[in-house]
Amino acid sequence: MRLYNCPSCGGMLYFMNSACSACNADVAFHPGKDAFVEADEACSNRDEIGCNWARDLADESLCHACRMTDVVPDLSVIPNGALWAEAEVAKRWVLATLARWGWFRAGSPEPLPAFHFKSAQTRDGTKRVMMGHANGVITINVAEADDAIRVRNRQMLDEEYRTMLGHMRHELAHFIFDRLSTEPGFSEQFRALFGDEQADYGAALKRHYAKGPPAGWQEQYVTPYASAHPHEDWAETSAHILHLVDMVDSAVATGLSWPTQYRPPADAYAATDGNELIHVAIDLGMASNQLTRAMGLNDLYPFVLTPAVRDKLEFAQHWLNRAVREPILPASGQRGPDG
Repeated sequence: MRLYNCPSCGGMLYFMNSACSACNADVAFHPGKDAFVEADEACSNRDEIGCNWARDLADESLCHACRMTDVVPDLSVIPNGALWAEAEVAKRWVLATLARWGWFRAGSPEPLPAFHFKSAQTRDGTKRVMMGHANGVITINVAEADDAIRVRNRQMLDEEYRTMLGHMRHELAHFIFDRLSTEPGFSEQFRALFGDEQADYGAALKRHYAKGPPAGWQEQYVTPYASAHPHEDWAETSAHILHLVDMVDSAVATGLSWPTQYRPPADAYAATDGNELIHVAIDLGMASNQLTRAMGLNDLYPFVLTPAVRDKLEFAQHWLNRAVREPILPASGQRGPDG
């Protein structure tokens, strides 16, 4: 994530700021300008959930991010309001970074995802919430914003990593897959690396939860869950390339340096060489792991990326980076069957 400047005094701002620590000016992030502005026209959710974005010109009150929220949890139950607010922070972060690659920008004519933020805890009792993506709707269980619940779930599922930011990236990757599947060349290249996404999804998940990942899954998949089905492999891989690119972008923005074979790009989101970018990110992850270990904390990036996984990461970076990608036509020069 970039660092920003106060529109009043020029002081440094972080993405989640709503006021300048130097001059106390109230500020709001303007996604169309990728900059902070004075908070004269702040989102109406500023007081309720701490939204620090500016109001969307197409809306009388809400910002571009909050306009995508169609369902909120039962706010009469504590602490659903606070958990919803935390989930929205993660959503704004992911939307701002994906916009660097041209996704979900304000004013875009393309369909936008709709977010349903739900909680199992309601005034009528406990209800089951299944997180996922279907037909453009992303459902998020706000309980995952609770640190204790998320750690419990991570341990129960034997995961190395589990955050609300990760959930947002994973589910948005499913949404993006539906958009990319109509572009020439994508499906053919995808199936060559990830397998046939048309395989029975329900049966694949049932098999995964019954038997777990296949032996030796580490050679081909970034996480055990990625081995469940090509759709989940894509979502997990895409979430990881977003992790890695954002790590590099944030490190460069703050002036960090680390030992690496390649020169870190000035703008990680504008990088065209996915292989170099991934190597730079891996080296940054290794250096960062030393820092977290020095504090007695878990590794920041506890993953080993094999050549097969790196190929998938490079594929995801290529197709997600709309600013530099050129459509790849089939050999006939005609649009493929998915186009």
